[in-house]
Amino acid sequence: MSRVFDDRPCELGEGPLWHPNRKQLFWFDILGKRLMTQEDGEPRSWQFPEHVSAAGWVDRDTLLIASETGLWRFNLATEDKDLIAPLEVDNPVTRSNDGRADPWGGFWIGTMGKSAERGAGSIYRFWRGEVQRLVPDVTISNAICFAPDRSCAYFTDTATKLVMRYALNPETGWPIGSPSVFLDLRMDGLNPDGAVVDAEGSIWIAQWGASRVAGYSDAGQFLTAVEFPAAHTSCPAFGGDDLTTLFCTTARQGLDVDTLNAQPTNGMTFAATAVGKGQTEHRVIL
Repeated sequence: MSRVFDDRPCELGEGPLWHPNRKQLFWFDILGKRLMTQEDGEPRSWQFPEHVSAAGWVDRDTLLIASETGLWRFNLATEDKDLIAPLEVDNPVTRSNDGRADPWGGFWIGTMGKSAERGAGSIYRFWRGEVQRLVPDVTISNAICFAPDRSCAYFTDTATKLVMRYALNPETGWPIGSPSVFLDLRMDGLNPDGAVVDAEGSIWIAQWGASRVAGYSDAGQFLTAVEFPAAHTSCPAFGGDDLTTLFCTTARQGLDVDTLNAQPTNGMTFAATAVGKGQTEHRVIL
């Protein structure tokens, strides 16, 4: 059973992050160019001059935030921001999208065209001060997440309806070989969006346009789905004191006025319980 966690509608909610030290959820409204949270039950947000979409935690007061031009160190207390690494800064077509810290202290970040231009984006890894491109020619980068045993990473180009799996070097976290198809959702007509892996290795994937987050085993077997009262579920995250709350961001993007009037919860951020138990989000090492 899901409930509304935060009733501020996002045009494009994305990138939920449960900060393990602060016991606090952060997320983004990409098109609204803002970082959002709740503190002591009260809504709070930070406005940015460009699109921001994903984050990792560095320490209690510091996030690494991905924007359309770079990866930034952002201090939540002082609001100071400084550039850690540029990201497609000379390409005005693209912006950042889905991203997540990896178990080695790195950070994977995907880009995409601002109008979902075909093949305009890529997926990168930031590690030890450098950014390297891992996957080129991506239309809509999503579902970046990591197995608890460090064996692999997952990602998708939503436009393909294929969720991919990448074997990883256990010492460095760099991909080994070429990615393989983990999940083919073409026959089901489902659009994989953001995803997270739980402590048992099952992957939970938001499915854009389907009002749900679907769980699959590490063998790709469908387990169950959690329904949310919003058409466009965009990204899940486990959080709460015991990591058993599944949060989910949603979007209003592309929905007509009649749909929004009939279901005003579109774009809100939700929480569901008794779904599974998540992993603690990894810390980004700068």
